[in-house]
Amino acid sequence: MKQQLRIAMLFALACGALAAFSVSAQAQKVDVAFGISTVEAPGASSASGDHVPVSLTGGTYPGFSGDVLFFHHIGIGGEIFWRGSQSDNYLGSGYNYRPVFYDIGAVYSPKIASHTYLELDGGIGALSSRFYTGTSCGPYSCSNYQSSNHFMGVVGGGLKFYPYHSFFIRPEAKLYLVNNNVDYSSWYATRFGASIGYTFGGR
Repeated sequence: MKQQLRIAMLFALACGALAAFSVSAQAQKVDVAFGISTVEAPGASSASGDHVPVSLTGGTYPGFSGDVLFFHHIGIGGEIFWRGSQSDNYLGSGYNYRPVFYDIGAVYSPKIASHTYLELDGGIGALSSRFYTGTSCGPYSCSNYQSSNHFMGVVGGGLKFYPYHSFFIRPEAKLYLVNNNVDYSSWYATRFGASIGYTFGGR
């Protein structure tokens, strides 16, 4: 969990750097948000080929997201979402595990009604699975897990509702397309959830 918090802090710093960099950009807006989601994916029984019978379905995924819009509702954004609790006993090995999704990409967010904006995005990232195999130490640090990382593409969207000033609520869904995802039963998974956030620079 400490590693996930470090990644989240680095992500927040990166968003802050993007915000500082974009101050001089015309019509600039910066969104930051925190969300809660869950993940749906094919069941373990549907695994075929090199895929193992472990489904990504279930669990609560907290996470952070942010974006900078700088040209006609177009910008860049990123997110990180991780399983809040460890999943038990991967393939009967006795080891717990935790999936982490993170990505960066393009964002398009036009106004579609009063206090309502559409948000569409697509990009690239990775699914990183932490397998808690016990503490091991390298030359500089110690860790209680081993990571399995797989490149992925992501597409999705949501609706941003502004109930009060620059605060927003955003129901959202993302489709993750994971390359060579042999750690789980399928090459794709879908995240459903909602985030609350704030827009800097006006709506």
